[in-house]
Amino acid sequence: MSTDPYHDTFKPTPSHRAINLALQGGGSHGAFTWGVLDKLLEDGRMSIEGMSGTSAGAMNAVALAHGLAQASGKDPVAMRESARESLKAFWEGVIDLGALTASLSQAQRGPLDLLFGGLGALSGEPSASQMMTDAMTSFWSKTVSPYQSNPLDINPLKKLLEKLIDFERLAAFKQVKVFVVATAVSTGKAEVFSGKRLTAKAVMASACLPTVFQAVEIEGEHYWDGGYAGNPAIHPLIYQCVSRDIVLVQINPLKRAKLPTSAGDIMDRLNEITFNSALIAEMRAIDFVKRLLAEGKLDPARYKDVLMHRIDGGEALNGYSASTKSATDSKLIHELHDLGRTCAAQWLQKKSSHVGVSSSIQIAQDYLDDLRVPVAHRPAEGQ
Repeated sequence: MSTDPYHDTFKPTPSHRAINLALQGGGSHGAFTWGVLDKLLEDGRMSIEGMSGTSAGAMNAVALAHGLAQASGKDPVAMRESARESLKAFWEGVIDLGALTASLSQAQRGPLDLLFGGLGALSGEPSASQMMTDAMTSFWSKTVSPYQSNPLDINPLKKLLEKLIDFERLAAFKQVKVFVVATAVSTGKAEVFSGKRLTAKAVMASACLPTVFQAVEIEGEHYWDGGYAGNPAIHPLIYQCVSRDIVLVQINPLKRAKLPTSAGDIMDRLNEITFNSALIAEMRAIDFVKRLLAEGKLDPARYKDVLMHRIDGGEALNGYSASTKSATDSKLIHELHDLGRTCAAQWLQKKSSHVGVSSSIQIAQDYLDDLRVPVAHRPAEGQ
């Protein structure tokens, strides 16, 4: 007899299906992902087999899994509610850290200003004084490394994670697989942390911006932000999970119509392009395998026909300035959470019927450049 009530209740049926979640990073915009996960858990039609996360996506993943682990053995509704509470506790903790930063004098703030890799901005648009600070930060970042500016390598998020997440319990929890991705400094390759290797240090490695924090050392290797090698990495969900369905929660926009001209907006767009590049490469590989399977050129017993779905915060977040990725005020965080819930509700209404049946996004149109998109896959002019 099975001892897994969470997944037993959600065996694949037309109304209940297992999915895998791929969670992008993006600083405070990860609160959008909180909202998405909150709605999916509340809805209850999908069970989660695996999650892959980078940076803020990794924090969301471990918070959700920790909540499930805390209620392990209880009924599925109780487990989902526990996961929702765990996510809420993490983001409320982020808000509290931001409030603490704002309450301190400029001299006292120190490393707390590094929360989510930014200046702890508390408004959607930078003030004149903040723009001057941004300019000074840009200048000093060219000459001062985090080994000089933050010699004690203080990171308040690490303490928050260690306070809220029981990583030993998480390692023992087998009902949901969690994969956190960081970039090995020496090789530039993605390193996936899961099981007993999934620790607070691994999550912080996944969120380690090299211009802000010292590289995180784990088992003799040093790591930087996972976004450089996979934001998020999809391959663990393909090769280590059974479900064919992967729901990407994307918070970095693929396209921006407006030309960035300020220093902050230029850097933000550069980061978006950089942190989307590994995702685009994986999407190209998935599309290539899917086309070869459709043409009968690959053995379906050896290659999984992945079904890709997306809850797109990139487009929804287009109206938010670059400074909001490091803002932690309660109004913004809850606004992003509510936006995530709305987008998830729309996806559930319009796209969830595709789960277990077919992909609900056109990979070739969204992620492949014109030279790689077969003519049959290209949209007609004007579309």
